[in-house]
Amino acid sequence: MRIFCLIKHVRDTETKIKVVEDGKKLEFIGDNKIISPYDEFAVEEGLKIKEKFGGEVISLTLGDEDAIKSLRQAMAMGTDSSILINDPLFYNLDPLSTAKVIAKVLEKEQFDLILTGKHGVGDDNQAVSSMVASMLNVPVITVAVSLEIDGQTLKAKREIEGGFEVVSASMPAVVTCQKGLNEPRYPSLKGIMAAKKKEIKTLSAKDISIDHLSFNKGISFKGYLEPPPRPKGKIIEKDPKDAAKELVQLLHEEAKVL
Repeated sequence: MRIFCLIKHVRDTETKIKVVEDGKKLEFIGDNKIISPYDEFAVEEGLKIKEKFGGEVISLTLGDEDAIKSLRQAMAMGTDSSILINDPLFYNLDPLSTAKVIAKVLEKEQFDLILTGKHGVGDDNQAVSSMVASMLNVPVITVAVSLEIDGQTLKAKREIEGGFEVVSASMPAVVTCQKGLNEPRYPSLKGIMAAKKKEIKTLSAKDISIDHLSFNKGISFKGYLEPPPRPKGKIIEKDPKDAAKELVQLLHEEAKVL
């Protein structure tokens, strides 16, 4: 079985963000980049499937040279090799353009399963995986919290509003992974050392036969605004009976939630 895990190199969710230069720029404090946390569930699930059925797991990302850090982390977890799609032409792409580039690479590859996180943290786009599936003309199952494989059939339980549903699809397919699907493993020292020797294939625009973008190629930002400060809370210093009455009054007249 040949499994591709699509990962995204993102800023650590602990990074502090500050708006500077009158809203024209962002300053990142403690700026560290990691695999998007939901993508770790995809990598772990790919490794579990390989352990059960055999095969090969390949991590793939679109990004600059710094994205190699996340590919190394995925290989330290256990993926066999990696692909980095890196070209200035592909920087700051919107979700549709990102999907087109990734699908262009994958359409030349043999695969049984493509696993991704349910969305990439940061931009919080959830559309790329489904668009890749559409462009490759394969089924997609989103927000999976359990996954079973029987021959060439996938059976997954997925989260929906108010509960769960069980769906099935034939392989090859794309599955997006939700928290609860598994518990991602920590890279071992042996895995970290082994990752240094594993192959990372780098593909440019020329390598995948794209010499220009005929589609919307990027996202630009006009400015940034910090969220409004949280209003100060009120402390009602009265006996419980009177405090309860005043609280109800405030919720009705000021907060307008009653």
